[in-house]
Formats: sequence, structure tokens, C-alpha cells
Amino acid sequence: MVSRRDFLQGGAVLGALGAIGAPLNVAAGTTDMAPPPDLFDAQLLDIDFWVKPRTLSVVRPQSGERAKVLYWKDGEVIDSAYQELCHILRDVNGRETAPIDPKLFEVLWGTQAFIARYGMNQPLEILSGYRTEASNKRLVEEGVPAARKSLHMVGKAADIRIASLNEEVLGGLIRSFRQGGVGYYYRSGPKGGWIHADTGLNRTWKG
Repeated sequence: MVSRRDFLQGGAVLGALGAIGAPLNVAAGTTDMAPPPDLFDAQLLDIDFWVKPRTLSVVRPQSGERAKVLYWKDGEVIDSAYQELCHILRDVNGRETAPIDPKLFEVLWGTQAFIARYGMNQPLEILSGYRTEASNKRLVEEGVPAARKSLHMVGKAADIRIASLNEEVLGGLIRSFRQGGVGYYYRSGPKGGWIHADTGLNRTWKG
């Protein structure tokens, strides 16, 4: 599991800082330097990053599904691929699919594409995507973290994790896209916690 310090101080990251545009001022012999403050600022990514084709690699542990989907190319969403991704983010328990906010896919793709620059090519684990009202209500009644008016119910939220990143790293990266809310859910155990990402108001919380 890569921590935020590991990620920021790794040799590959430090070697790439010049391309990202973050300042680098390391004194000889320094081993505990402060991370560049804007390394996680997705707003600094070059235009080439945003115009290249977008492929999402995802796994849905709940259903056992895996997919690698090219969903955006030449400035346009590929409708059949978009529908496939909406199906993957469906309510597995409620057996219902709904339209997913395209901006959410942008955040998920941007997160995955960003870390791929540093040799990390793991799929995104989708723990929860769209939820029916009934499914969301059941989670609330069971004491599972779920807002009564959750954005999951309107296709604007997903709970995700990436095997090699801890919550601080993943959440910090998603926050840098400034596209909505980010919730940090810390859990012990072999798989750890997860990050809630949505396209609502910009805000953060810990659950």
C-alpha cells in the first residue's frame, strides 16, 4: 500500500516534477522533504492529458465483473461504451441501471490516468455506483455510511478504491479535480477503506 509520503517522494514522481511544473528545491542529504504543494493539482495537467482517448479499467467486486472500456475519443463520448459503464455502475442488489453523470466518469478516468503516469496501472474498484432509493434506505437502516439523500441515487457518486493507494493519496488526488465532494472512509483489514467521489458541491468529510 502506497502512502501519500511514499507517492510524493518516490523517485519516479520526483523525476517527473519538471514536466508537471511543480517547484523542486531539495537540499543535499534531505530525506524528509515537504511535498510540493501543487503536485496533486490536476488543474496543472497539460492539454495533451485531456485530449487523448479515455479508457476506464474497472472491476466490480460485488458482481465479479471486469471491464476495460474506451468511452471517449476525439472530443465525444462513445454512446455504447457509456451505456456499458452505466451498467457496470448499476445497483447490483436492486438490479437496476440508471444514467451516470459523465463528469463522474471524467473524475474516475482522470484519477486512473494520472497515476498511470507513475507506472501504476491498477483498475478502479467500484464498490458502489448508482443506488435505488430502496437500496439506499436499506443501507441507512443497517447503519452503513449512506446519506438519506445520497447522490448515489441520481447517478452522481461512486465509492472507489485502488489497491496500491491508501485513502489519503486517492482522496487527495480526487480532490484536486475540484469536481465535487470527496469522502474519506478509513477501515482496517486487508482491503482497507475507500473514497466516496461525487459531482455535487465541493466539500470533504471523513466517515
